[in-house]
Amino acid sequence: MRPRVSVVIPAYNAEETIIPLLKSIHESKRSGRNKGYGEYKENRGREREVIVVDDKSKDSTIRLVQQFAVKHTKLNLRILALKKNSGPAHARNAGAKLARGEIIFFLDSDVILHKRSFAELIKSFQDPDVHALTGVWDKEQKNQAFFPKFKALRDWSYWINERDPTHYYYLFSTRVAAIRRDLFLRLGGFDETYKAALVEDIELTYRISKRYAVIFNPRVKVHHEFEGFWPIAKKYFWRSYYWTRIYRERKKFDPVTTTNKEAITTLSAAGLAGFGFLTLLSHLSNLSYLSGILTWIVLTFLLIHLWGVRKFLWFCYKEEGIFFAIKAFFTGIILYVVILAGAVLSMVYETKK
Repeated sequence: MRPRVSVVIPAYNAEETIIPLLKSIHESKRSGRNKGYGEYKENRGREREVIVVDDKSKDSTIRLVQQFAVKHTKLNLRILALKKNSGPAHARNAGAKLARGEIIFFLDSDVILHKRSFAELIKSFQDPDVHALTGVWDKEQKNQAFFPKFKALRDWSYWINERDPTHYYYLFSTRVAAIRRDLFLRLGGFDETYKAALVEDIELTYRISKRYAVIFNPRVKVHHEFEGFWPIAKKYFWRSYYWTRIYRERKKFDPVTTTNKEAITTLSAAGLAGFGFLTLLSHLSNLSYLSGILTWIVLTFLLIHLWGVRKFLWFCYKEEGIFFAIKAFFTGIILYVVILAGAVLSMVYETKK
């Protein structure tokens, strides 16, 4: 018998995105028509529940969800309204405790589920050796501005084009991830000391991976519209800051979230930016001997960095053309510098404690 799935959605001021997500979950019932899912159509109402955990929203999120629940009773939609805003980690934990399903399927409130994803999820967990699973967000963007498209392509390339198939566990990305409920509760859920969406997913991934793998299934997909440069850069900075704190305790990189290759690529980007600036200053100061040495250093960092991002740049070129790829190269350097800055600040600040 297939496991029953509890879809847990933390929501905070999500009035613009929560209904499209709930509609996509409701429509995903049709994914049961895939080969091998003949009886799913008859059992689908008993196989799933949806729990929206409202994290003390200030907008109309609860009202909209209540109206949707009245119109779509077969969705088995429940609402848990928290008394105070405590962050997504607490909201997910609260939803998991309320859940009745064997499998907890976490979705962010600003995604749209692909129609076949739910059936793929059920299919994966029919294997008793699968304990946790993460999906992926597609590479498409309605927003045609450069940075949202860059971010979507960057993530897709990282998960699809650049991942090492020999590595067995992947980031338990709460944007679209599922886990057996008994395991989740046994691990104690997400670390609620993280009040914002920071590295609670990475921290849980490490705890899961001590005994089990987080399986990556690229057919479990959602759509997500990305923000502009500054909000994403801020997230990168603070995720790097808090990940570095975890790294100080673990003393090792991992095969998924921050690999040795990613570390080298980050350092080469910082070296390229820093020595590139010094080379420019030496040229302006007519220090020809120094500028010659610095130029060779810059070229070395450039070659190292190009090797690290070659697959992504080639992917950008195929998807959007040469000018997009060039712009993506320089944008990537800036983001890598931001990531390194967060790590350095963490090491300096935590050392002083």
